[in-house]
Order: sequence, then structure tokens, then C-alpha cells
Amino acid sequence: MVRVLMIGDIVGNVGRMVVKKLLPKLYEEYNFDLVIANGENAAGGNGITFEILDELFSYNIHVITMGNHVWDKREIINFIDYQPYLIRPANYPPGTPGKGYTIYSLANNINVGVINLSGVVFLPPLISPFLIIDKLINDIEKKCSIIIVDFHAEATSEKVAMGWYLDGKVAAVLGTHTHVQTADERILPKGTAYITDLGMTGPRDSVLGVKKELVINKFLTQMPVKFETANGVGQLNGVILTLDPNTGQAVSISRIQEFI
Repeated sequence: MVRVLMIGDIVGNVGRMVVKKLLPKLYEEYNFDLVIANGENAAGGNGITFEILDELFSYNIHVITMGNHVWDKREIINFIDYQPYLIRPANYPPGTPGKGYTIYSLANNINVGVINLSGVVFLPPLISPFLIIDKLINDIEKKCSIIIVDFHAEATSEKVAMGWYLDGKVAAVLGTHTHVQTADERILPKGTAYITDLGMTGPRDSVLGVKKELVINKFLTQMPVKFETANGVGQLNGVILTLDPNTGQAVSISRIQEFI
């Protein structure tokens, strides 16, 4: 069996600090074979820099996925093509820098494919993820024992539909983007682990990672506000998966929520 931790959107300095402090303890308790994290908000809540990418990899995170904030730090264009384990949504147009999937090799000749997709409901109008996912799976399934999908989407309906569409085709469909952990983790009838959203790894007493007073002021005044990431108590959200490389299906999925 393969044990995987998928960490929900890492937000700013607090999120990175939480990972640094809690991940070694989680490794000791669960003995993960693979750790994946969504890092699109890792640099001050918007995008990722090379230094922060290197920092996250130093914490024994193996694969970093992104989302609609992938280009917020323009410097990513200079290095994304050279980072095999940093992936952006696969449904950007052809010719976009970077790639939408990676294959990570574990011991015993077990390869895990990780695919990153973006939703299109209430998000930028990319190519429909439903129209490209089958080709992506066909491209990598012969090289992989297990395939995991990070579906970075706003609408719960779009996420749930993707879970049902991919049931039996991949080992897991894990939602990111909303920063609020959902309580609907389950294994679908054909063996695919599913959750609508992993949640957020960052400041707990905030509005999706942003200082709460700034967001409240925006709602009160309807005036532009420069968002800043919050401080204080940190949380780590995500799921722990047990996956069978012989069948490519999930054995278990459980939510994790830790505080520091």
C-alpha cells in the first residue's frame, strides 16, 4: 500500500511555518510515501517564488500543485519549465509555460501520477477540464500505478461532477481553492477517493487566510482593499490516503486538521 498526504492550499508565512513544524511529526506518525501540497498562495497569499518553492521542497514535500494564482509572481515563468515536480493546471492553452502533470517515482517501481486541473465556473475561462482529462489519463496511465488529481475549482457542483466522472479512472480526486475544508470525504463506488475541498494550511483566525478586518471592511464599504495575510494560530488541513498500487484504487481517505 502507498500512503499519501495531500496538504490543502498553503497560505503565506504562517502556512509555511505550520508545515515546517507539523510535517515532521506527521511523517513520524504516518510514515508517508508521498506528500503533495497546493502552493499557489505560498508567497504572501499570491503565487510562489523560487525561494519559497525551494523552502517547501526542503520540508519533504515531493510535489507542488498550483491554481488560478499560478502567475501572480511573474518570476515563476523563469523557472517553472525546469521544475519537474511543480505543476500548474493542465487546462491552460497549448504553449503556456510549465506542465499540468508529473510522475513521481517511489520505491518498488511504483510511479504516482499527479494531475493538476482548474475549474472554469466562477474562475478564468480556460479549456474545460472535462474535455482534456481523459487524454491526460491515457497519456500517463501506462507509466503509473496510481493517479491523483488536484481539482482547483470554486463551484462545489463542478468538483462533485468531476469526482463522479473520474470514479474508477483515478485513485483520488481532491478539491482545492476554497480554503474551507469540507466534510464529504468518501470512496466512490468504483474505488476513487474524493473530497470537495482539502481546506487551507495557514492562519486560522482569518478570512480564507486574509486579515479578517480587511475583508470585513471591504464588505462594509464596497471599496478596494489591499489584502494582507493574517498572523496568529496556524492550521494544517488536508487528507491522508491509503492507495493500492495493484488496483490503482483507494483503500481509505481521512481528513486531517492540526493546529499550532
